[in-house]
Amino acid sequence: MTAPLVEATGLKVAYPVSGFRRPPVEIVHGVDFHIDAGETLGIVGESGSGKTTIGRAILGLAPVSGGSITFDGADISHAAGAARRALAKDIQVVFQDPYSSLNPSLTIGRTLAEPLLVQGWDKDKATKRVLELLDRVGLPKNAAERLPREFSGGQRQRVAIARALAPGPRLIICDEPVSGLDLSTQATVLDLFIEIQRDTGVAYMFISHDLAVIRHISHRVGVLFRGEIVELGTTAAVTNDPQNPYTQRLLLAAPVANPRAQRARRAERLRLREEQEATYGGLEKLARRGIARAAAETTPRQFRKAVSS
Repeated sequence: MTAPLVEATGLKVAYPVSGFRRPPVEIVHGVDFHIDAGETLGIVGESGSGKTTIGRAILGLAPVSGGSITFDGADISHAAGAARRALAKDIQVVFQDPYSSLNPSLTIGRTLAEPLLVQGWDKDKATKRVLELLDRVGLPKNAAERLPREFSGGQRQRVAIARALAPGPRLIICDEPVSGLDLSTQATVLDLFIEIQRDTGVAYMFISHDLAVIRHISHRVGVLFRGEIVELGTTAAVTNDPQNPYTQRLLLAAPVANPRAQRARRAERLRLREEQEATYGGLEKLARRGIARAAAETTPRQFRKAVSS
């Protein structure tokens, strides 16, 4: 059996907080997952569930406080300095807002060539690679001489994808890359991701709050709720036959055209939310009062136990 490209075991992420002797706040509570070469793992959940934090931990941008992350068999949980820079060739990222992630004073050509020049490519070879990347993402060659402000949102995201592809990575962290685009542009960019994966064999961790997007692009799906993966499986299994009430709520949140069906979906979603609040509410109140801080950390496990009982 082939070893996974990326594997997280008991991954925890905690951020320090200001104040004398105040303990760190744990955002991700011991999650386990893996990503195989050429595979897309979708991570879905509501805002604040820890989706982006997991991606940042793989990129070395969030502190790993427990567990481990391995890439191609090597532990990268605390890689820093030269070791982390070496990983940049293999692990890249596409951010949610392409405009804020592009330098507005640099032409697209310079933006795409910069990571290549840093890695020691000569200028002529880097220029040729830039033209190949623009063609790969469906932009004209003269785009290399233009500035980011001269492009639409969808075109800027294509530039961001081209930049991520520049060094030939094996894994790309896609952090809500289509959430700011209109529906038609979303579909075009998602199809571009799929086409690139088919041609290059790159793996994706695709982070989104939208199950429809995750269903379109992912091979497997992990559902994240308050820092823990509450459901993990193939896309078909998770989206067609969800076992966890939270996953069921996510699916029911998607609107449908039939008003009666929409009312029924809303009522079922409210029922599931009340069940979750009954499980979580008391523990959360205690945690907020400072009586039982550990309660908030164990809540997801207690929820899984309550669901399975």
